[in-house]
Amino acid sequence: MEKLKLLLLIFFAGFSMNCWAQKTDVSGVVLDDKGMPLPAANVIESGTKNSAMTDFDGRFKLTVSNKNASLLVSFVGFVDQSVKLNGSQNITIRLASTTTNLEQVVVVGYGKGSRKNLTTAVSSVKADDLNNGVIADVGQLLQGKVSGLNVSTSGDPTKASSVVLRGASTLNSSQGPFYVVDGIPGVDISIIAPDDIVTIDVLKDAAATAIYGNRAANGVIMVTTKRGSKDRSQISYSNYFGFEKVSNQLDMMNATQLRDFVTKNNLSFTPENDKGADTDWQKAILRPGYTPSTTQNLSMSGGGEHGNYFASVSYINKEGVLQGNEFSRVIAHLAIEQNAFDDNVKFGLNVTNSNSKYNNVPQRNVVLQQSINHLPVSPITNPNGTYFENFIQTGYFNPVAMMNHADDDTKTNNLVASLTSEVKLPWGFTYNLNLSYQQLNSLHGEYYDSYYQQYNSANFYNNPDPPQTKALVNFGVNGSALRNSYQTSNTIIESFLNWDKAFGNHKLKAVLGYSWQEDVLGDGFQASNTNFPVDNVSYNNLALGNYSSVSGYRVDFGDSKAYQKKRLISYFGRLNYNYKDKYLLQGSIRRDGGSVFGANNQWGYFPSVGGAWRIDKEGFMANQEIFTDLKLRASWGQTGNSSGFNAYTAQFISGSLGTFYYNGQQVGAYGPNQAANPDLNWEKTATANIGLDFTVLKGKLSGSVEVYDKKTTDMIYNYSVNPVLVPVGTIVANGGNMSNKGVEVTLNANVVKTKNFSYATSLNFSHNKNEITKLTNPYFIGGDSIRRVQPDGGGQTGSTLQILKEGKPLGQFFTLQYAGKNAAGISQYVAKDGSLTTNPQIGVDYHYAGSAQPKFMMGWNNNFTYKKFDLNIFFRGVFGNKIFNATRADLFRPSTAMSNNILVDAANESPNDINAYKYSTRFIEDGSYIRLDNMTLGYDFGKVGRYIKKIRIYETVNNLFVITKYNGIDPEVEQGGTAPGVDSNNFYPKTTTFLFGMNVVF
Repeated sequence: MEKLKLLLLIFFAGFSMNCWAQKTDVSGVVLDDKGMPLPAANVIESGTKNSAMTDFDGRFKLTVSNKNASLLVSFVGFVDQSVKLNGSQNITIRLASTTTNLEQVVVVGYGKGSRKNLTTAVSSVKADDLNNGVIADVGQLLQGKVSGLNVSTSGDPTKASSVVLRGASTLNSSQGPFYVVDGIPGVDISIIAPDDIVTIDVLKDAAATAIYGNRAANGVIMVTTKRGSKDRSQISYSNYFGFEKVSNQLDMMNATQLRDFVTKNNLSFTPENDKGADTDWQKAILRPGYTPSTTQNLSMSGGGEHGNYFASVSYINKEGVLQGNEFSRVIAHLAIEQNAFDDNVKFGLNVTNSNSKYNNVPQRNVVLQQSINHLPVSPITNPNGTYFENFIQTGYFNPVAMMNHADDDTKTNNLVASLTSEVKLPWGFTYNLNLSYQQLNSLHGEYYDSYYQQYNSANFYNNPDPPQTKALVNFGVNGSALRNSYQTSNTIIESFLNWDKAFGNHKLKAVLGYSWQEDVLGDGFQASNTNFPVDNVSYNNLALGNYSSVSGYRVDFGDSKAYQKKRLISYFGRLNYNYKDKYLLQGSIRRDGGSVFGANNQWGYFPSVGGAWRIDKEGFMANQEIFTDLKLRASWGQTGNSSGFNAYTAQFISGSLGTFYYNGQQVGAYGPNQAANPDLNWEKTATANIGLDFTVLKGKLSGSVEVYDKKTTDMIYNYSVNPVLVPVGTIVANGGNMSNKGVEVTLNANVVKTKNFSYATSLNFSHNKNEITKLTNPYFIGGDSIRRVQPDGGGQTGSTLQILKEGKPLGQFFTLQYAGKNAAGISQYVAKDGSLTTNPQIGVDYHYAGSAQPKFMMGWNNNFTYKKFDLNIFFRGVFGNKIFNATRADLFRPSTAMSNNILVDAANESPNDINAYKYSTRFIEDGSYIRLDNMTLGYDFGKVGRYIKKIRIYETVNNLFVITKYNGIDPEVEQGGTAPGVDSNNFYPKTTTFLFGMNVVF
């Protein structure tokens, strides 16, 4: 019996010890770097699905498998931390904030680096700091968030934002930055779902971007998307529902106001126009009530000891405020990483597919123009239900009828796939081989039904965005259809070797690589037809048309240069040297060969060098308590531009030159229509940058100051030349220079942080001065200036608004100088010789009249938290820029008030003033504004029940108000391209959005 008792005692003791070895209860608290509790932080036992969520006081309890288990602790905005228990049953864990952590990882070209050791100008924006809203455009996500980044957006959901970094660098139409997504260069940024983004790094100076060579002149934006974690599995769901309304419209006269004006000035409507109506034509083209929009995202992530996965599906739908205008997109994303061979080899598979549908407004800009020109005394429909039209009046078309008798749709499917491999080698080497393939398929269709044949092709002009000029449009007879299908593909192979080695106080990091890229554009076809027996098939069956019976009709087979093949081959290298984390040096060089340039200049070199001094690491800083980080940086680099022109730019091309009469018949004529330029060279942009990074007051205040000088040389432009030297009369050549000089400041402050309340704010502002410093070419016969941007409003033939001029910025206004009215009440202008005239000469009596370039930009972000509530308020401002309000000029025509509507504030104008509407300084306005861009109020429920780790609900208001003196619809006029700051009868109304959203983590 005693032996049995002894055996039972040993058994139960062993059992108890075994139970302790298998399971133990752990409790603790999770704090931030200031010692404040973090509610709803995630605590998970590494290698398992066993997890807990901290309560309001940051405390948690968790039963783990053994006393030596490891915990992984995470919280949004803080660095994940792994903690080994080592037998402890009560622990305190402090997480470091990513916003102030000097070890924050920044993505740069072909690698990553610690922010504390950067020698270049890089701005990073985390996912939580991006703009909220039903947004499918990365440019809009960044609007106002990065100093020096000028983003202008339209109210049209089918139009992408214009993004310009540190001022325009070229006269080519392409001024947007180069995008790199998860290491894949040149990705179409629309393929990325906003909810999948982790961080966006904006590489500003050439020392940071030179590693991308000829594609980096306009800056580089690196986007990093989510990956799974091997330590935890997670399912997340987010959705947002928004309702939009037009925030502002032009103040046009209603029927009563216009009748009073016409009667007062002894004018009269024609019977064809005056039907006794009172129509608000701006309202007539809008959807009734509030316009809905939604975004939904479902993601799953997880992993194991040797790999991880992340998968998501996103759906975005946004209806435009104009009738029939809608955008929808479905994005599927899969990212898998797998380690092998004792984790010495890592394979990655990343596939994203985006399917988009754009329902455009047919002849959108004409519809917008007609909605403000149409008389309120004209009705939308006749008594019999047909649309009202007055075809006696030239250029007078019913905008509602135009929208409802036409289709304009585009479908795109965008696939990006990459296969990556990384091999760890001895002596600190790693080898990467990346393969990527991108394919964009687009299907576009337009149909203008038989109603449109009433619109005389002799006076129906389109209304393109500046700087394009209007042209006549022919809609055929009995319906006109156009269909095209094109494919663009991009194949990239990149191979590079990294070396990371420390020798005592010396650290070296190097990368050496090779890149091969081939682009095939416009692989497809286009066709058009007319004379259809019915309208209800729209553009879906071109075979039903019969163009051969319509005299003079020509099938539109599209651009003869649509198909292109381009190739780029590059060699690149970069070396970083670090001495005691105190003195930092970086140098890089890239050699690019591109097929788009002249045969004599297809290769270019793009070097860079940068250095930094971490002053806070010096001995004399050891005992001070002001700075926790103080770094001085300086860099110089050169990049190139290979966008904005095509594979045939440098080639000789001949084509049709019309017909000539020979031997009794018209014979086709062919000859040169583009001159060859074997010496066409790279545009080069060199940037010198000096920066200062600092953190003071124990992390409460941090920021950076940047001063830069960016110069573009050998700027490519299509110059007019002497036809004796070049028979075509134009040639694409290097000839111009452009300069951008500026200052950028970013400040971040943790103003208040208590147990229940916190307030943090960040402010960024920037100043840039743009100047064309040279605009000549040995062949150029136009002197040092080119007059351009010609909206061609009524009575404005030949009038231009801007000029490209040496010593002036891009967007320099050049027009008549308004000098009030003379004694007879006629508008007068300052002539070239300084005298006053009522009969100014176009182009001769012109004066410089301000610039569209903003002098100052600002973004101000404010974050408040109170217990489980959070409030974000974001203001954005642009100052010192001018806008040419050509829309206002065209609506300031009192002498034609009986045939076209006018603005309310034109009521005091006299019809006898035949000059009132002329494009002049009278219609150049201050474009400065401050906008409450985003306000979000949220509530975090934390953990709810067994399966829900986190629920957060919130409400967002976008564009709540704008403070401006501008008289147009909105001062956020297009700032990209080569005709910035022109409002020309084409402004799609901006909206105020009310958004309700929810984020759930399972």
